Amino acid sequence: MAKAVLKGASYALIHVPNLLEHMGTTQTTSSPDSDYIKNLKNHLRTYEQVINYLPNQVYIGNLHPDVLRDYPRPFCSVDYRDGKRFGPFGEIMTENEFYLFIKLADSFNLVMLEEEFLNETLNEYKKHPLCKEEEIKLLEGKGVKLALIEDALKDGAQGLYYQSKLVGCVKKAHDIDINLSSHVMCENLVAKASAALAIKHLLAQGVGDASHINYVIECSEEACGDMNQRGGGNFAKSIAEMTGLVNAGGCDVRAFCAGPTHALIHAASLVEAGVYDNVLVVAGGATAKLGMNGRDHMKKGYPLLEDVLGTFAILVSKNDGKSPVIRTDIVGTHHVSAGSSPQLVMKVLIEEPLKRNNLKITDVDKYSVEMQNPDITTLAGAGDVPLANYKMIAALAALNGEISKEDIMKFTDEHGMVGWAPTQGHIPSGVPYCGHMLKELTTDTNINRVMLVGKGSLFLARMTNLFDGISVVIERNKGQEETKGITKAEIKQLIAESLKEFAISLQAKWGQK
Repeated sequence: MAKAVLKGASYALIHVPNLLEHMGTTQTTSSPDSDYIKNLKNHLRTYEQVINYLPNQVYIGNLHPDVLRDYPRPFCSVDYRDGKRFGPFGEIMTENEFYLFIKLADSFNLVMLEEEFLNETLNEYKKHPLCKEEEIKLLEGKGVKLALIEDALKDGAQGLYYQSKLVGCVKKAHDIDINLSSHVMCENLVAKASAALAIKHLLAQGVGDASHINYVIECSEEACGDMNQRGGGNFAKSIAEMTGLVNAGGCDVRAFCAGPTHALIHAASLVEAGVYDNVLVVAGGATAKLGMNGRDHMKKGYPLLEDVLGTFAILVSKNDGKSPVIRTDIVGTHHVSAGSSPQLVMKVLIEEPLKRNNLKITDVDKYSVEMQNPDITTLAGAGDVPLANYKMIAALAALNGEISKEDIMKFTDEHGMVGWAPTQGHIPSGVPYCGHMLKELTTDTNINRVMLVGKGSLFLARMTNLFDGISVVIERNKGQEETKGITKAEIKQLIAESLKEFAISLQAKWGQK
């Protein structure tokens, strides 16, 4: 059975301060008269500030995660000026250009953009290295008068703003179905459009041809549907259509923050089983999480750091002899009886799968856990999430006698990383490291084995009090030729040879008598 490999990974961020203001749940559930909302605009970052924010540069691949150790915290106070829009993994897109993607994602004529805004933004987007002629044709001449947008808002449309000015809207898709309301449709179109941006960057890397991708698994925290099937989907199929993956099917996988790691294992399993040769795992951004901890950031005098949508795409393919191998035989599962204590969670996700394969915790060179940016969490009073995870893994290694208690912090330094992922729910868990890991596992480094760890809060849906988690090991490809499947012709030949050998043995036996 051929192993599946991690063939490519792309990452993109989209700076959306206006969507933060009008779509983030913290903002939309706050009183308009509150000090928080009144002072909101004074605490929004500029696009230049977002570009020069260290964790964002790590996310798109311009900086390695280890670089973050060299800077004081919080990172938002660091005077860094070498940031770039584009990186090896993707880009940090502007809000106005992203509105074009929302328009391109619209299959039911729900999105309206003001004509002057559309024309000016389209002229900017034409300079984008990934801009396609067919996209320009779909957008040219599709702008409308501002008065039409204002009328749509009176009928319940969700406004789209740029630099605090109304430039468009998303109309409701049904008069009474709350699942097709303008707000929900905007959420869903944002998820679809941002996922498409990540796929564009992945295909631009040259790791695979669009026509060769057979299946797409979308693993964000959004869910599209109507009143009769609220989470029916299918984001994956719609994204495949938008990005020209004409030979792909797909489905959505949901598991809160752990979703991407689940999806990665699903993708690898499909490839190993020979069902598909190339499976794409993708997740769009979540507008609801924008500005989620904004009140705490503002109280401490910092800007609202959750002002970007995060998205990624990962390609899983058949073994090519060089790309990192996804070890589906080394998977840790938070089973129902595992409980929710941090110690037990780490035991089932880290220790048990390694032990089953005669490996120690110290045999894993890097652990990619919940790689949340510590600026966001510490300023909100939740502490440094990645560091807390690494300390628990190190403590487990100490309990097993693999390291001494005095070496716990040394372990966290050597096997851990400083977080850099935006608070987008599903984005931080494990997968932000795949881009950097792919490079490290295919070049001359001392990294040979990585474990991705995804964890999720299932209790948020009020269906269970259970916690969730899953992990998988990814290793450097040893380039060994794998055992090929046997053909019918080869089976017939083996049978014929066996019968011939049996006949010869019989002749020899009877001849002796």
